[in-house]
Amino acid sequence: MRLVERPLAIEGAFVSLAEAARHRARMIAMVALGLAAACLPARQVLGADTLSQTTATGKIQVLQRDAIVVLENSDRLVYKHFDLKERRVVTVSLDKMSLPYHVQTSSSAERQSIVALWKKFGFTATVTDLAGKTTKVYDAYMDFYPPGGRGSLLEAVPPRTSFMLLRTGGAADDVDFEKIQSAEFNGNQIKTILRDGSSEEGQFLMPTNLPAEARFLGITDRYDPASREVFDFALPLQKIRKIEFEH
Repeated sequence: MRLVERPLAIEGAFVSLAEAARHRARMIAMVALGLAAACLPARQVLGADTLSQTTATGKIQVLQRDAIVVLENSDRLVYKHFDLKERRVVTVSLDKMSLPYHVQTSSSAERQSIVALWKKFGFTATVTDLAGKTTKVYDAYMDFYPPGGRGSLLEAVPPRTSFMLLRTGGAADDVDFEKIQSAEFNGNQIKTILRDGSSEEGQFLMPTNLPAEARFLGITDRYDPASREVFDFALPLQKIRKIEFEH
């Protein structure tokens, strides 16, 4: 269970993973976050895991495909989906307005299939903790918590998919997961082996001057599609020995 709940917000325009799956390599680099939403006749039946809204003209506008709704009440609709730009699963909260939303939900098996699709787009890594235990993690990213996971951060620190390193000599470098083959941890020191065969080493830089704890998160093969969380694995960097990425 996530120890800190932050306000939910829309994290960009809506895209369809089903369409993107056919162009994965090209779209990861080129897809724009905003794709035109499709407008369908109101009488057309929508597929599972699709969120839509009736427009003022009576048409049904598709907002998001390949999503999993985790909460719906009279005030808001909360769902999770894979964000291609951020390459991770995100949560979106929509305030209900006068124009109604429509949700076509899916079976448990279909939701498992959606999660399996999400796994194809994010960063996959094998994490080895200080005790030597290994865990395979999909849709991996980093997020930041108060020390020990207690309370709330005093400022908004967005999740990220990179390590910020302070190298010898004072230069800082933001090393994206996409470039990393492996990363070894020794306290605050990180040694990264890059995919081109070179290496970078330095002190991990926190994105805030306030007390905070960096954690490596993602989903595993045990992830529950119905969970409101977008991860079921979370480990502080201080408890990690090595991370090996699969590309």
